Amino acid sequence: MSRISVFGTGYLGATHAACMAELGHEVVGVDIDESKLAKLEAGDVPFYEPGLDEVLKRNVEIGRLRFTSSYQEAAEFADIHFIGVGTPQKKGEFAADLTYVNAVVETLAPLLNRPAVIFGKSTVPVGTAKRLGDLARRLAPAGNDVEVAWNPEFLREGFAVEDTLHPDRMVLGLDRDRPGRAEEVAREVYANLLDEGIPFLVTDLPTAELVKTAANAFLATKISFINAMAEVCEAAGADVTVLADAIGHDDRIGRKFLNAGVGFGGGCLPKDIRAFMARAGEIGADEALTFLREVDNINMRRRTRMVEIAREAVGGSFLGTRVAVLGAAFKPNSDDVRDSPALNIAGQMQLQGASVNVYDPKASENSRALFPTLNYMTSVREACAGVDAVLVLTEWGEFKKLDPRQLGGVVRNKSIIDGRNCLVPKDWQAAGWEYRGVGR
Repeated sequence: MSRISVFGTGYLGATHAACMAELGHEVVGVDIDESKLAKLEAGDVPFYEPGLDEVLKRNVEIGRLRFTSSYQEAAEFADIHFIGVGTPQKKGEFAADLTYVNAVVETLAPLLNRPAVIFGKSTVPVGTAKRLGDLARRLAPAGNDVEVAWNPEFLREGFAVEDTLHPDRMVLGLDRDRPGRAEEVAREVYANLLDEGIPFLVTDLPTAELVKTAANAFLATKISFINAMAEVCEAAGADVTVLADAIGHDDRIGRKFLNAGVGFGGGCLPKDIRAFMARAGEIGADEALTFLREVDNINMRRRTRMVEIAREAVGGSFLGTRVAVLGAAFKPNSDDVRDSPALNIAGQMQLQGASVNVYDPKASENSRALFPTLNYMTSVREACAGVDAVLVLTEWGEFKKLDPRQLGGVVRNKSIIDGRNCLVPKDWQAAGWEYRGVGR
C-alpha cells in the first residue's frame, strides 16, 4: 500500500482522500482552511454527498486518513501527491483561475528532496500540466526526479464515492518527453480498480487535460440541445418528453442527459465550457468552439423563460404575489448551489416584486449565504402556505412524490410549474391544478 497526500479538501479532494484510504492506502489531506480541517478530522464532511461521511469516518477512526495544514508534513510523509483544488472562473472573464493549482506546486515543490510523482486531478486548461511539470522540477531539490502526470476526475455529484471507487474509465496523461515512474505508480495506487477490469487509458498530457473538458462540453451540448427542442415543442404544441424518449432509443443518441428543464448549473459544466472556449482562443482554435457560446446562451435563456412562465401564472406581474420554489441545489442529492438555476430564478422573481419561499432538503444553508433575502422554509408545506404558484426547480425524490390533493389545501392558487418535467401532469390536473411543464 502507498503513502499518499491529497491537496485540497473541497468536493474533489475530500472525496479522493477518503476513497484512497478506503482502498487501503495511508492518506494525508492538506488544506489551508483550518475550520474545514477540524471538521474532517472529526469525521464530519463539510458538504452533502451521499455515502461519503461513512467512508471518511471509518478511515479516520482506523488511522488510515488524517488531515493537516502543513505542506512540510505532507512532503515528508508521501512521495505520491494528488492535486484536487478548485479551478473557478476568473472574475470578469471566461478563463479558469489557476491560482490554487499554481500555489500547490509552488509551495510543495521546494520541499521535495527525493523522487516524487504529482498527479493532477483538477480540471485545468490544456497545457497546464506541462507548465507545472517544468515549474516543479525547477523548484524542487530533487529536480528531474519529480514528475507531473494528469489523472482527471469524472465525479458526478451525488455519486462521487461510487465514481471514485468504481469509475467507468480512468485516464492518465504522461509527459512523453520524460518517461518515468508515473504509470507504474498509478497502477499500484489503482490496483484494486484495475483488477475490476475498469478501462485504463494512458495518453499524453494534453489529451488527458482535454478529456474532462471535452466530456463536459458534450454533456452541456446535449442538455442545451434538448432545451432548444423544448422551445420548438412549445411553439409547435408538441411534447419534448416523448420526443426525448423517441430519439433516446437510438443508441447513437442515448436517453441520458436528454431532459428538458431549467438547464444545467453547478461548479463544473458552466465554468468548464467557458474556460474551454477561452483556452481554445489562446491556442488558436477559437473557431472550433464557437458553438459552445450558443450552448451557454440556450442554457441561460431557460432561466429567463422560467421566470416568464411563472409571471404569466401569477397574472402578469409579480408585485404583491407569493411564490414557492422547491429546490435550491443545482441537482438532487447535493447541497451545491454554485451557479444553480433554481436559486437564480428565485432571485430574479424576488427582484421583480415576488415574495419567494424556498425549500430544499439539503441546500438551504448554502443558499442563504448566496441569497440571504429569500425566505427559507423547513418543509414543502411551510414553503407552499398561501402561495400563488409553486415551482419545482430541483428534482428531489421528495418533490416527485408530492400529493397534489394534500398540497392543494395549503396554497392560495393551484398553479404548479414543473421546471424539471419530473411530475406526472395528469395527477396534478386531476386534482384541480393548473400544470405547466417545459416543452409540453
